[in-house]
Amino acid sequence: MAKQFDKLNSNLTEFIQAQKMFFVGTAAESGKVNISPKGMDTFRVIDEKRVIWLNLTGSGNETVAHLLRNNRITIMFCAFEGKPLILRLYGTAKIYHEQDEEWKKHIDDFSNVPGARQLIEIDLELVQTSCGFGVPLMEHQGVRTQLKAWAEHKGKEGIKAYQLEKNKLSIDGFATDI
Repeated sequence: MAKQFDKLNSNLTEFIQAQKMFFVGTAAESGKVNISPKGMDTFRVIDEKRVIWLNLTGSGNETVAHLLRNNRITIMFCAFEGKPLILRLYGTAKIYHEQDEEWKKHIDDFSNVPGARQLIEIDLELVQTSCGFGVPLMEHQGVRTQLKAWAEHKGKEGIKAYQLEKNKLSIDGFATDI
């Protein structure tokens, strides 16, 4: 049975910290709905009402394009190992770039990951758990190394050029402020 909370508690924070991946859901007022899988130790709990994640350079930038038009966001964690649980974090997001003070305040909370693109801070409005009985059991085999190796090979200037070429617009043509 689903349970709703107005903030994170210590058990839910521990659950988040143990997860290897999460999903991000966003939508602008029109166009495609986006659901993105994330991982690589890029998520942190700031406090019981705020979380932040390090958004890495990828093939698109749909999440940020949507958030600039409509800052609603949902984060979902699923227990693929151990006790079944689904955790959804509903809230509103703020986007920080390398030149922003909030970036400078939070970037050291993450290991040095090449290809860092934005920090997304979420003010939580609702926290919901549900059973997760239908989520399959899967074994974590490790972290994929391709994205890190690709970003290291590109270097800082190569990443910036890639972002300008591939991350300026969403698939619906929405700007991303890159």
